[in-house]
Order: sequence, then structure tokens, then C-alpha cells
Amino acid sequence: MTIPSITSKLPQVGTTIFTVMSSLASELGAVNLGQGFPDYPMSEELIGLVDKAMRKGHNQYAHMHGLQSLREVLAGKIEYLYGTSIDPATQITITPGGTYAIYTALTTILQPGDEVIVFEPAYDSYIPNIEINGAIPVRIPLRYPDYGIDWNIVRRSITPRTRMIMLNSPHNPTGSVLREDDIAELRALVQDSRIFIQSDEVYEHLIFDGVPHQSILRYPDLLARSFVSFSFGKVYHCTGWKLGYSVSSPGLMAEFRKVHQFNCFSCHTPSQVALAEYLTDRSSYLGLAPFLQGKRDYFQDLMRATRFTPLPSFGSYFQLYKYDRISNEPDKDFAIRITKEYGVAVIPVSAFYTSGKDDKVVRFCFAKKEETLQRAVERLRKI
Repeated sequence: MTIPSITSKLPQVGTTIFTVMSSLASELGAVNLGQGFPDYPMSEELIGLVDKAMRKGHNQYAHMHGLQSLREVLAGKIEYLYGTSIDPATQITITPGGTYAIYTALTTILQPGDEVIVFEPAYDSYIPNIEINGAIPVRIPLRYPDYGIDWNIVRRSITPRTRMIMLNSPHNPTGSVLREDDIAELRALVQDSRIFIQSDEVYEHLIFDGVPHQSILRYPDLLARSFVSFSFGKVYHCTGWKLGYSVSSPGLMAEFRKVHQFNCFSCHTPSQVALAEYLTDRSSYLGLAPFLQGKRDYFQDLMRATRFTPLPSFGSYFQLYKYDRISNEPDKDFAIRITKEYGVAVIPVSAFYTSGKDDKVVRFCFAKKEETLQRAVERLRKI
């Protein structure tokens, strides 16, 4: 009997470093500060609202675009935060997570041979999502150690085949954020061009030190050529929900929905009903930044007792630390060793570079209970 074979569309892709490190942490009973998920409970109020929605019978398909009441609340939130008027009927689609929204946006736009500018270190789904659409990632390194964008390199990298620029702010894995001068550079670069933008803003509300979030939603001229992706799971501490949304211009969103309707079609209805009510209280999102900044600051204070050196984190769940005062090992070897020998799992930042670029930096997730952070740092102090 002949067994058919396939040609892999992603021949270079294996098991992600997140799965590797989390499996190692589980096997060894290590404190997992690697993968980006909280170990503290989500809102009891939001849980109660989901339960209420299910008991009231909201258990069948929601509209393919997402629950209308949720999209209306989101449009109101966008106008309140960013001063931009959004039509909930034509510009917002609810998706099964932020990563799905990004993939769908790329699939909507890209044709084989198109080029996409990606800044590294980059979230691990970006480049495979580009390649599976037959497009070509053009990798540009962020400046070490502040992880800012060198716009001179971006300008030199633009070609007639450049079709999209991918942005991520607050940034995973570095915690860096876009500033006003970055937006000015971006606007000048894409003006009168055929370039689209995919802006990953899943940590939208987790931004620290009073720094304003430079959302693409603030800028109608940029939004006209953009898809902006968000995650309910990340900001409301329920990553397992896999629920998010995408915002775009009406014409682009109409094309996005053509892809979406034959892939996911509809997202979890009770959660949408619950979020539509929960988000009417602005404190549900306005209090998130101080809460996570408190965790970042607490972790930083604890880490002063170690030989790790912090790099700035202005947002997200994450902070990078150099370990040059401890070891000259490659970061992956170092991460595996401290998981095995000291019982704390972290993520090597080289995993976010296609080239494996290694600045001897590892990523910690501080979105954890205080006792989890204490237990981890007690072990890290011994290194």
C-alpha cells in the first residue's frame, strides 16, 4: 500500500521554544516564568457574567462579525481612548484570539512574492504566517539594547514588492513601545505607497510609567491601510479563552471577513455577551496598567538581589534581563541549565530571531502571583 507524502509548507518549523521550556518546567517542577500566561485568577465578575449568559441561553452561534453589542462597546472604547470614530458594523470583527486576527489579515492581503517587513526579535507566529502565504519576510533587527526601530534601515529595505509592515507595541518579547516620532516616521514612509500595516496591539492596556499607547487607531490616515489586532485573553488574564478582535477600514474589513467566514465563522457566544456588559465599566480596562506595572515593579525590586541586569520594560507581561555578569553561555543553553539546576524557566531571546542572534538576554514573565515571583527569585539569587 502506498502512503501519500506531502511537501511541508513550513519545513523549518518545529516545536516552539515556549512549548519546550514549559514542558521542561512541568517535568522538573520549575517555576515557569517563561510562557506568557498569568497564574492568578481572572475577574470573578467576568466569570459570573459568562455564567449568566450561558444560563440565559446565549449558547448558539453569534453573528460571523461578532456580537453586535460587543462591537458597539468596543467602538465606544476606541472613541473614548483614541478619539477615532469607528463603525461597529463595518470595521470590527471578533476573532478567536489575536494570533488568528494577524494570520487572517496577512492572508487577506498577501500574494506570493510580496515582501513583508518584520522587526526582530519578533513574536513567533509572524514569519510562519507570512511564509505560508507565499510571501517573503524582510527581517530588520531592532536596536539593542533599547529595541527601537532604525527607520533608516526600514527606508533602505523598501522595494517595489514591499506590501506590508508588521508592528507590535507594546512589544513581545522586549516590552518596548512605539513613540510619537516612530509614528511620524511611519506616516511619512507609507504616504502615497501601496504598503499596508498589521499592528499587533494585544497588550494595548498593559503599558507603564504614564507612556501613552501610540495605537494605529489614533491616526485615521494609517488606519485606512491597517489591520489592528487585539486580545481579550491577554488583557483580562484569561489566555485560554482565545478571543480577540481586529479593527480596520470598511473596505479592508470586508475582505478580511471573506477569509474569516470560511475559517472560524463564529466565536464563543457566552464570552462575547459577558464582555459586552463588562466593558461598559471603563475601570475594567483603565485599571489594568497600574495593576501590571505593580507586578513589574515588584519583580524588579526582587531581582535587585540577583546578578541579572534589567532592560527597560514599558509594557506587556515581560521584561528582559541580561545575564552577562553570570555566564557567557548561549542564551538557550543558559535557559535550559537554570531550569534544570535552579528550577526557574525563562525564554531565550535568540528564539525570537530567525538567525538565532544572541545578545545573552532572557525573557521573564512577571504576570504572576507575588508568591510565584518570590519563589522564583529566591532560586535565582543562588545563581
